[in-house]
Amino acid sequence: MLIGVPKEIKNHEYRVGLTPASVREFTGRGHQVLVQRDAGEAIGLGNDLFEAAGAQIVSRAEEIFERAEMVVKVKEPQPVEWGMLRPGQILYTYLHLAPDPEQTAALVKSRAVCVAYETITGADGGLPLLAPMSEVAGRMSIQAGAAHLEKSKGGRGVLLGGVPGVSPANVVIIGAGVVGTNALQMAVGLGARVTVLDKSVQRLRALDLAYGNRISTVYSTASSIEDAVVDADLLIGGVLIPGAAAPKLVTRAMVSNMKKGAVVVDVAIDQGGCLETSRGTTHAEPTFEVDGVIHYCVTNMPGAVARTSTFALNGATLGHALAIADRGWREALRADRHLLNGLNVCEGHVTYAAVAADLGYPLVSADSVLE
Repeated sequence: MLIGVPKEIKNHEYRVGLTPASVREFTGRGHQVLVQRDAGEAIGLGNDLFEAAGAQIVSRAEEIFERAEMVVKVKEPQPVEWGMLRPGQILYTYLHLAPDPEQTAALVKSRAVCVAYETITGADGGLPLLAPMSEVAGRMSIQAGAAHLEKSKGGRGVLLGGVPGVSPANVVIIGAGVVGTNALQMAVGLGARVTVLDKSVQRLRALDLAYGNRISTVYSTASSIEDAVVDADLLIGGVLIPGAAAPKLVTRAMVSNMKKGAVVVDVAIDQGGCLETSRGTTHAEPTFEVDGVIHYCVTNMPGAVARTSTFALNGATLGHALAIADRGWREALRADRHLLNGLNVCEGHVTYAAVAADLGYPLVSADSVLE
C-alpha cells in the first residue's frame, strides 16, 4: 500500500502522523511511504531521518493526497484539505466529528474511508488510541491552568500549591477518566487542594485508595458540580462520551458565580466542551474571558509538547495502521471489531452511532459497508 504523511497545518500543530521508526515498519513490509517535506522538522525529525527509513520526500500536500491510498495524520483534516480527499481513500487520524458538522459533511461528500483514532476500542473497553493524548492533555491542563492563574495572564494571582502560611489553590476536576486522573496526579504533586467528581463510585473509590486524604472525591450531580465550581480557583473539564458531543455539565450561570480570575481548562473541547461557555481556541490565542473567568479551550493541547506527543501517539496507532496496510481496510476491519469501531464515515455514509445521532445523519452500520 502507498501511505502518505502530510505536514500538519492546524494552528501551532507540530506533531507528525508517523515517526521515522514507524515508517521503517511500513517499508520493511514492502509498503511505500510518502512524507511531506519538513513534516517532522519542528520536533527534530528531519527529512534525512525519514529518507533513511525508506520514505520518499515530496514537496506538496496535494501530491500526498493525490497519490496515497491511506493518509495518516494527527489532527482532523482542515478545510483546505477536505477537497483533496477522494472516494475510497483511507483517512486514519483523529476526527472528533460529533461537534463538527462542517467537517462531517465534507468527509461524507468525499466518499473517503475515515477511521477515527478516538473511537477505536481496546479489549478492556478503553480507548487506547485516545489514551496517550488524554494523558498528555490531562497533565498539561494543570500546567496551563497554573500559568493562567498568574495575574499577568488575567488570573487571580494564586500559586497552585500555596506557601507556608497561605492556603493552596482549590482545583476541581470533573471526570475521573484518563484526563482527570492525569490532571489529579499533577495537581496533587504541586500541592493543590483537589476535588474530583465522577459518576463512577468504583472509580472514586480507587482514587481514594490511591490518594487518601490528599484529595476529596464527590459523586457527580448537577448540585455537587454547582457547589464545587463556585469554590474553584482552577476547574478542569475532563468528561467523555466516546464519539459523542460532550455533555454541558457546567452552565453559564455556574460560570457567572465563579471567582473572578478563576481559570477553566476544558479538555473536552475536542468534543465540543463540557461548559456552556466554552468555544475552541488555538495555541496562538489560547484564552478568552466570560464573566471574569479565564477559559483555556485549545483544541490541540498536546501539540504544544509535540515531540512527546508524537512518539506517544505512534506507539498507540502503528499497529492498526500496519494491519490496514497489510490486509486492506475491509479485511482489517472484518478481522478486528475494535478497529471496526473506529470507522466513522465510509463511502458517503456515517457509520458511527453517536455521530449520526448528534448530527442528524441516517446511521449505516459499519458491518453493512464491509459487504
